[in-house]
Amino acid sequence: MQEKKRFIIPLTIFFLLFYFSLPILASYTTILNNPAIGSITWAWVFAIAQFIMTWVLCILYVKKAAQFDKKAEAILAEFEEEGPR
Repeated sequence: MQEKKRFIIPLTIFFLLFYFSLPILASYTTILNNPAIGSITWAWVFAIAQFIMTWVLCILYVKKAAQFDKKAEAILAEFEEEGPR
């Protein structure tokens, strides 16, 4: 459980900071109004980056969850071998 928490909590904090920074920066600053590529502003780049970030985090979580499942199965198998006390 500790290993799972060490993985999930930082990822969740990163996600929330990255996700909420777009509306905060767009509402209270003009940083994202500057052009990034041609007439595309940084707000659009940031918004697209959020989609990419979501997919990357989902892929990372699915891979890590498979490892957690294997460890859980090993613990259950060990418990079943020991039998009732």
